[in-house]
Amino acid sequence: MSSTPVSYDYDLLVIGSGPAGQKAAIQSCKLRRRVALVERARTLGGVSVNSGTIPSKTIREAILYLTGLNQREIYGQGYRLRDQISVDDLRTRTRQVVERERGVVRDQLVRNRVTLVDGTASFHDEHTIAVDDGSGAERRLTAGRIVLAPGSTPARIPDVDFNDETVFDSDGILRIRRIPDSVVVVGAGVIGIEYASMFAALGSKVTVVDGRSTMLDFCDPEITDALRYHLRDLGVIFRFGEIVTAVAGRPDGTITQLASGKQIAADAVFYSAGRVGATAELRLDRVGLESDERGRIAVDSRYRTAVPHIYAVGDVIGFPSLASASAEQGRIAACDAFGVEAHSMNELLPFGVYSIPEISYVGRTEPELTADAIPYEVGISHYRELARGQILGETHGLLKLLVSSVDHTLLGVHVIGADATEVVHVGQAVMGLGGTVDYLVDTVFNYPTLAEAYKVAALDAANKLRAVSVLASSSGAL
Repeated sequence: MSSTPVSYDYDLLVIGSGPAGQKAAIQSCKLRRRVALVERARTLGGVSVNSGTIPSKTIREAILYLTGLNQREIYGQGYRLRDQISVDDLRTRTRQVVERERGVVRDQLVRNRVTLVDGTASFHDEHTIAVDDGSGAERRLTAGRIVLAPGSTPARIPDVDFNDETVFDSDGILRIRRIPDSVVVVGAGVIGIEYASMFAALGSKVTVVDGRSTMLDFCDPEITDALRYHLRDLGVIFRFGEIVTAVAGRPDGTITQLASGKQIAADAVFYSAGRVGATAELRLDRVGLESDERGRIAVDSRYRTAVPHIYAVGDVIGFPSLASASAEQGRIAACDAFGVEAHSMNELLPFGVYSIPEISYVGRTEPELTADAIPYEVGISHYRELARGQILGETHGLLKLLVSSVDHTLLGVHVIGADATEVVHVGQAVMGLGGTVDYLVDTVFNYPTLAEAYKVAALDAANKLRAVSVLASSSGAL
């Protein structure tokens, strides 16, 4: 006697409408599956659209425009588009972009026939999600497969007086009422350095404090050294190797206490202590799942949790916690859920830091290659060597190629300067296709462009490789 197939309300149920949840839902609909998406916030788009990626990058763009910072090489260091910049000036542009992005997200989900459900989701059992819409009535939805994409929230330290008046995290900073004259930024990670550079560009006196010996330690040291130089040029003070023990908010300012006994007075403190997965309300225990102390859920290479039909993607699984990577994780999880083969090039994941100036890279760094005893050569191109760099007034940027000494393939691409997060993708494409530095030497780029930096850097690396080869052949192998 055969068993009757179980009937569910949906083939897939997604929790969270950030990049990971969006792409998981839409990919599943493209596979002609019945999909519902539950979102606890009043607006769609998750942290990425509402309080993270989109707002912060839009604020950065507004700062660059209003301060005229990028034009000072041409018009002089005193050049400004506007003498006084208010928070409202920054919010005007941010509000427009965020609202439009929310509309884009909703339109894409509705157009693909994703059922949208408002409310806070939690597990009832392995195939049932309870949704609380705040009215007191609980709605239950069943699904054959479930994707967890609840996103993350800023980590809050007990000894820090977060008051959203003078002491802020990455959510609260968007509600700041005025541009402070002085700011202490605690944490030299991506978010901390991005906001430190933005405040400095606005003219605030910025002090960055971090217990580590350097900033952005996952990036190539030469690039971070260059970024630190530029930030110091904007007046940023760095205090590395210093531990913050307490932050006290006062009506008229803040006091940051360091383990070394130092105290730093400032108008405001931006505390960037990383983020934690938003798993507290999911009731993971009901399905035999758990999260670690940072709210992260363990998954395998296909983003399956310990319960095979339940997937987790995005910030809730931890590193790299990038919107771009999260979207790809959602797509891969949806394909796996319905037995569709999908490939991803995660080993060539591009990283972008939207500091001022911005930096981006893909592939390996010099310390990594050295530690693994992989022989390589370096090719450098400075923006000041490019006509496009001169036109833009961007003379401090550079592109760095790490090239295999054995087969001339690209091992890493590192960029700092204007449009670094765009420029890096040329190198990413070449690496993904197994291309060599010789390909870049032979390629004709539009002129004048920043992409031409690849030709200059490739010639630099090729000439160094040729010099070694000539000397080795004439004097014998070492």
